[in-house]
Amino acid sequence: MKIQTKAYGLIEIDERQKVSFPAGLFGFESVKDYVLIDAERQPFYWLQSLEAEHIAFITINPFLFRPDYELDIEDDLLKDIGITKAEDALVFSIVTIPPGGPMTANLQGPLIINRETRIGRQGILSDSRWKTKHDILEELKLAGTGGKDTPC
Repeated sequence: MKIQTKAYGLIEIDERQKVSFPAGLFGFESVKDYVLIDAERQPFYWLQSLEAEHIAFITINPFLFRPDYELDIEDDLLKDIGITKAEDALVFSIVTIPPGGPMTANLQGPLIINRETRIGRQGILSDSRWKTKHDILEELKLAGTGGKDTPC
């Protein structure tokens, strides 16, 4: 199927790239259907809305730069999307790239997606270690990866 994207224009996607967020994302509750697209630069991905081409988020697996990241998510949220064990879940953080500022990731509001059903939810973590703005390059350096990858 072909879709119009914010980053790449018109592209072909596989049905398996579709992800549904029945409750939407915080601030975008009415937008439910997305596709997950590999970004030109790894380790990033685009979460592109299927409903509005101008709505797209850069995402990253938070465990890549914070191996100590812990998801203390309510069981009900996980049950809502059919996750019963950790390996059933894909976890992403939304990335922000402000002009002139550091590239940051929101570790307080992770996106959790069921690998099989492709249904997701955004959670809220109450652990004070996880903020809405973690400097990705700085934390990549601290994690020992050198921060060599750059954003899309």
